[in-house]
This record gives sequence, structure tokens and C-alpha cells, in this order.
Amino acid sequence: MKKIVLFLILCIHISLFAQQQNVTFSVSPTTFNEDEEITITVTNVNPAMWGVTDIYLWTWSFDINDDNIMDSPTNGTWTNSNEAQKLTNNGDGSYSISFTPTSLYNRTDIGRIGILVKAKNGTGDKKSQDQVFEVGKFQLTLTSPSSSPTIINSGDDVTITATASLNANFNLKANGASVNMQNNSTNYSFTTTVTATTDFELEAVNGTDTKTANFQVLVKPTVVEESLPSGIKDGLTLNPTDNTKATLVLYAPGKEFVHVIGDFNNWTLNDSYLLKKDTANDRFWIELTGLTPQTNHMYQFLIDGSLRVADPYSTVVLTESNDQFINATTYPDLPAYPTGKTNHAVTLLRTGDTPYAWEVTNFNRPAKTDLVIYEVLLRDFDQLHSFDALKARLDYIQGLGVNAIELMPVSEFDGNESWGYNPSFHMALDKYYGTQNAFKALVDECHKRGIAVILDVVYNHATGQNPFYRMWNTDNGNYGGQASADSPFFNATAKHSFNVFNDFNHSQQATKDYVKRTVQYWIEEYNIDGFRWDLTKGFTQNCSGSDDACTNRMQPDRVAVLKEYADYQWDIDSDFYVIFEHLGTNQEESEWVNYRLAEGKGIMMWSNLNSNYNETTLGFHSGGKSDFSWIDYRNRGWTVPANIAYMESHDEQRLMFKNLQFGNSNSTYNVKDLATALNRITSAGAFYFTVPGPKMIWQFGELGYDVDIDFNGRTGNKPIRWEYADEVNRKAIYDVWAKLIALKKQEDIFRTSDFTLDVNNANGLKKIQLTNDNTSDDLQYVTIIGNFGITAQAINPSFQQTGTWYDLLDETKTINVTNTNATLALQPGEFRIFGSDAVTLSTEDIENNEDVLRVYPNPSKGFISINKEVSDVKIYDISGKQVLYFKGNYNKNHTFSLQQLSQGLYFIKGKNNNNLFSYKLLVK
Repeated sequence: MKKIVLFLILCIHISLFAQQQNVTFSVSPTTFNEDEEITITVTNVNPAMWGVTDIYLWTWSFDINDDNIMDSPTNGTWTNSNEAQKLTNNGDGSYSISFTPTSLYNRTDIGRIGILVKAKNGTGDKKSQDQVFEVGKFQLTLTSPSSSPTIINSGDDVTITATASLNANFNLKANGASVNMQNNSTNYSFTTTVTATTDFELEAVNGTDTKTANFQVLVKPTVVEESLPSGIKDGLTLNPTDNTKATLVLYAPGKEFVHVIGDFNNWTLNDSYLLKKDTANDRFWIELTGLTPQTNHMYQFLIDGSLRVADPYSTVVLTESNDQFINATTYPDLPAYPTGKTNHAVTLLRTGDTPYAWEVTNFNRPAKTDLVIYEVLLRDFDQLHSFDALKARLDYIQGLGVNAIELMPVSEFDGNESWGYNPSFHMALDKYYGTQNAFKALVDECHKRGIAVILDVVYNHATGQNPFYRMWNTDNGNYGGQASADSPFFNATAKHSFNVFNDFNHSQQATKDYVKRTVQYWIEEYNIDGFRWDLTKGFTQNCSGSDDACTNRMQPDRVAVLKEYADYQWDIDSDFYVIFEHLGTNQEESEWVNYRLAEGKGIMMWSNLNSNYNETTLGFHSGGKSDFSWIDYRNRGWTVPANIAYMESHDEQRLMFKNLQFGNSNSTYNVKDLATALNRITSAGAFYFTVPGPKMIWQFGELGYDVDIDFNGRTGNKPIRWEYADEVNRKAIYDVWAKLIALKKQEDIFRTSDFTLDVNNANGLKKIQLTNDNTSDDLQYVTIIGNFGITAQAINPSFQQTGTWYDLLDETKTINVTNTNATLALQPGEFRIFGSDAVTLSTEDIENNEDVLRVYPNPSKGFISINKEVSDVKIYDISGKQVLYFKGNYNKNHTFSLQQLSQGLYFIKGKNNNNLFSYKLLVK
């Protein structure tokens, strides 16, 4: 059987990526019996595109009824093809393999064979398209009409021609009735007048062997011209008062007529389901009636009688080659694809479902400068790779102190397993991660915990499966080729140098409408808090696919269209986080950072500090290698910390991998040592989270994830390392980072605009000093010192004042400063964080054990919850006086109001299963 390939593209910033190739197949002899040796030859193939030199045959066979599909026994596995099926390099760019079908497939009565060629390890779509060859000396080839359906006007003549490989008797049938017979010939030709849509079958008989060719001649229907009703959107609009009705709209300029096909008409062309046309708006539309509420209806648009596409605005799509690999735990009761009825993606249509009941309707988002974002690829975060699985891990994430999760793209992409940067349906949720309600429940639970949800969205491009690409391309509506000149959405060739797949033209109104429609849906349907816009460099129309200099320069059209998209997001949600992954010129990024800043808006920018922080942890400091001062937003001329800095992201090599491979060393200290390397990651956090501004962590970075980013290919599946949380040295990173994040969010001084970074020292000594903008706060000064060299060294902290200074990570430790310039000795990899006043950090919510009772958020600003069933909860002030009493029994995660409490340290006590508990509680 054909192997279903799980489509994995490489990072869109890499110019070479694995991809399917459309090759040329030939077979010799051209007709053959199952017991004859044949030679398959492949041309127009480039193994180097897959990073290999050899290619392998992957093949399957059908029985005489074109059923009962079986793989070749010597295929091997998709990740390791059998050497028996390696093709021979002919030295002229072609590759061949010879075999006898009965021997290769170990069966008889073979009706046809299917083949493709691939790399030995086909992961990452390193394969060709499929090819099918009929088995048997007697074959029939229809030469005209060349397409089905063939569209004509009523009364036109149609010529049918065909050839047979052996003498045959021909019988042409129209809608089942014989209309012409010709005998004892290898060629057939007949012309007939057609006045109505007709299904033809040409039958050829040679002895006991019969071959047939089927085609349809479609008489162009009369389309009703009628304006689109008011309030109806592109795609699907449900009737708010009648669950048996829904209206479908398709934007299709230049198309002549459109039908809808689906389970409600047995997937057949029927003029009762012909869409009306609103010519002025280039839209076709139809109101469906007679739908059954809470039923899995499905549909496609059939354009000009031949092209079947799912609704471009689908919210759930079903696919014929991927859905069977989605398990019932991830997506319970997944509707079955209508196999045998149609092909290509179909749209799921349901009416009358009970809307999701949101528990949190007034989420108060974290301030931009306080954001600590956790970037997640669901596939590599949990074995269940689902929204439910992530929800079950929120205690761990919340314990770290994270207040925002950024999900790598979750809109429908090709295949099942992917980074998600190969989108096909921008408004559909990819089912590999779960149901729509499961995603809503995840967002709801995040909001209950004070965690915002940000989606990584990809509007630079779309894959060949995108319906709007298929409607205007040079591949007759298939997935290859390029956009045709009349495409309202895509450029025929990319207008920037980082493109993969099909490049959207954002100067076109159709593209803008598509983006805005889908953006609105995600915000309103899922209560999303922000978007990270992938590859915003691609939104220009001024460059070419080979001009990096142009793409990287300031492009006014790109600035304008992205401001327009930002405005639209803020029109829907005025506090929405708008984030661009641009990584371009400071001039251009400043345009967005300062946009509508006076209104409290402005756009945030991804800021890559991977190289500088990694040089810091590696222990190499010459020539400014480890100078990460670009993390200071003021160095960019900005008045606000709009740079989302990161030491790691999905695109960057892991700090720990390079530490272990390339770390500096001497006779007594070696960064390549695991414990040492992990400790330096801990220390890097002290010089990262304390710098004012938003921060981002790549999943498992807080445990020192050390798997090569190129393991199993750049975008291939990576090991999921939850066992790291049980390793003391790795868990130490999590624990210290949790305290640092708590400090960042809790103390005003880490929002100050008055700070200095002394981080460009050739010996690896680094220092950060902060002075509080809030003069009424007790904590006025912070000094952070660290030794990122590989020998013990003394550093001058340059304390801002004399007196007692407190270790902010251990409130029991102090030093008495009598000389602000007295040096302190630091071991390699050691850091210290000193504050001019003591700070009480609650660490209960840093606990990773989900069985442990937790009070959260802690510190609190007005409310707390407890993750267990509790009773008789009492709160005492620091003098021991009871100030609040919640008498009775309470369910887990019940919200307790602390509105009447002033800022300060308290103690909370109560019972859980008759066991007493007691915790410190800090109210801010």
C-alpha cells in the first residue's frame, strides 16, 4: 500500500528544505503481463534536493478489481528502504529498476501497480508523486476528450477518440445506453451532439478481456444572478434562527459556475445545488436547507464542473490521507472521510451545536514588559501531542512562573506531524492536536491561571493544498506548478528571498480580506490574546527570490500593510498582543514599535540573542562574542521594551547542545562537563530575566534540553524529555529560573528604565545594575554580578550605596557593604543578585509535583486559588492576627478573593482531607 508521508518542512529561514519532487516515470515494455519482466525508469529527479545520492522504489499492487492493495514485501520501512529496491544510477540523470510483478509482489491476478521513488529515509516528504501502471497487454487509452468533465454549450458536438493496444470491439454508452459500436480495430473515433450533461463510458473488448474509459460531458448551466444577502460572510454562515439552514459563499472571480457537493447530495453534480452569482462582488453563494442539526455534514465546492476544493474558510477539514493516523484520544469521534465519494480535502459542516461555555470572560492580560512567554511545539512537548496534554502540564508551566504560552502554528497544515509552517487552511484547527472545544478549554484554563495564549501565525505563504492556490495555478488545480497570472492571491514567483511554498501578494485586496477574515475568527472564536506573525519580511512586493539585500532593506509597502493588519487586530481587541518575527533593520522595526504607541499600543518584535548568550555559557568572550547588550531596548532607540528577547527559540540551536559539544575548558574546569554546563545555563538566566522587558523560553530550555536541533532533520520529531525534571542538576535550572521570573514579575525595579549593562568584558565578568523608577518602593537598587570565565576571578560590584545588601534569591543571606568598590570573588559560572532591600519570594508555586497542594498565584494581586479540595481556609497577617476566614468546603481551583487585604506578607492555613496545610502568601 502507498505509504502516507507525514509532511515536515524545514524552518522557513533555511533555503534548502526537503520536498516532494514531480518526476517523470516510464515503463518498458509499455504494456505488460504480470509475469513479464519490466523496467521502470525515472528521469527529472534530483536526489541532492533530498540530501542523498541514491533513490529507492516504494511500490504497491492492486488485485484484478483494482482493490485489495498490498505493499511490496521488500519495501522496507519508510525511514529505511530495503536495499533490494534501490534504483540503478544510469549516469545520464536517469535511474532504473527491473522486476517481474508476480515475483516482486508475491501474488498473482494483479490489476495494476503503484509506485513512487524516495530517499532511503523518506521523512520530510523526500519522495516523488505517485504513478500507477495498468497490468496486462490489452490496454485502452482515451485520447479525446482530454479532460473530464468537458464543458460545452448545449447542442455542441463532441468527438470521442481512443486507441487500444490490441484489436478490440468498441461500445460507447451515454448514461448507460449504447449509442455507437465499432468492431475489430485498434482505433476508435465518433462525434455526437450533446444537449444535456452526459456520463459516457467507452468499452473495449478483446476476447475475454474488457477495458473501460469513463468521462463526463457537462452542459454549462444557467447561473442565477442575485446579490449576496446582507450579513453573510465569505465561507460558511450559520442561520441564527434555523439550524437546518446555512449559507455558503465562495470568492471566485473569473469562474463561470460553481456547485456544492456533499453528503446531502451524495457528492454528485446537481443543478439544484448550483450557486447563485453576485457578479459585482465576484462571489457565488447558496443557502443550504434541510440540514440535520448536530450532524457531521461535509461539502466541497465544484468549480466549473471539474475542480473540487474545500471551503477556503473551513474551520475543520477532513483529509483522505492523514485522518486515519489521528488517534481517538486526541480527537474523539473524528468523522470519517467520504472515501470513494470524492477526493481532496472536504469541509466539515455542523449546525446546532451548543456553544462552548467560557469560564473566563474578562481575562486581564499581563503587561507587555512583564511577559514571560513559553514557546511550545505540541508534537515534541508531550507524547499525546494534544491541547488536552498541554492543559494537563499547566501546573509545571505555571510553577515556572510563565504568564504566556506561544503555540507554534496550529492551523491546518499538510500532513499530521510538522512544525506548522506549511499551512493549507488558515482558519481551520489542525486535528492532530485535538478538537475545537479542547483548544477552547486549554485557553480557558490558561486564563484561569493568569496565562495568556499567543498563536504563531503564517500568512507569508500557503501550500499547494490551499483552495485559493488551487483555483488559479499552472498545475490544473493540483498542488504543484505556480500561481497563474490571474491569481488574486498569490505571486507566480516570490517577491522576497526567504520564500517557501506559494507567496501571498499582500498588495491584493483579496489577500487582505482573507487575512482579516481568518484573523477575526481566531480572536473571536478562541479568545486568543496575541499573534506572533511569522516571517514578516515576506510581506513586500518590491524584491525577488534571489535579492537578499532588497528583502532585508526597509520596504515601505511592507510597513504599510503590516500596520494595516495591526490596526485590524486592535479594532477587534484593543489590547491584543501584536508580535512580528522580522529580524530586520532597526529602522523598519522602529516603525512598528512606535506605531500608535501614544495610545498604549505599539508592536512587539522578536529579538534573537541566541549567539551572544551561547557564547556566554560556552565561555568565549573575545571580540565581543558574548556581548548581549542588544537586549537593552534603549540601544535600539526605543522608549519602551518592545523586544521579546530569547536565548533559544524553535529556530535556534540549543544552548546546552553547544555547551556539551564546544564548551571552553582548562585543566580544572570544563564547560563540556554536564553538571558544569547546566550550571552555566542557570547563571545565564540571572543575566536574562532581570533585564527589563518581555522574555521567551523555548520548551524544556528550563531543564537544559541538549538535543541537537538537527536531530532527525531540522523539523523532525525530537525526543520528549520529561525525565529531565527528575534530575537534580537540571531541575536546579527550573527552580532558579522560577525565582528569577517571580522577581521579574513581582518587583517594580525590573520594570525600570534606569539600568546599565556591563557585559562586554573579555574575561567573562558581567554586571547589571538597576535603579528603581518608583522612588516609593523599598527596593531601590539591584546589582547582579557573574563570572562567565573558566577561572575564579574577582569583580568590582560598584554597589550603588553602602549598608546592608540582600541576596534576592535567599532572603537569609546578606552582606554589609562599607566600600562600594570592594571586590568580590566569584568561581567560574557563579553569579549573585543583590538588592538594597529584602524581598520575600513565595516558592510554593514552583513545585513540579502535581500531587502537592499549591496556592496560586503567589504573589497575588487580589485573588488566589488552591489546586485541591480544601476546607476552613484562614489567612493571618505577619503578627498572627486572623484577617480572613473562608468557612466550609471548597472545590479544587476555587477562587478566594483577597481584595480587602493590603500589600504584605501573610500566612494561609486550612485543611485538605483533614490534613492541615500552611503556606506563606505575598499580596502585592
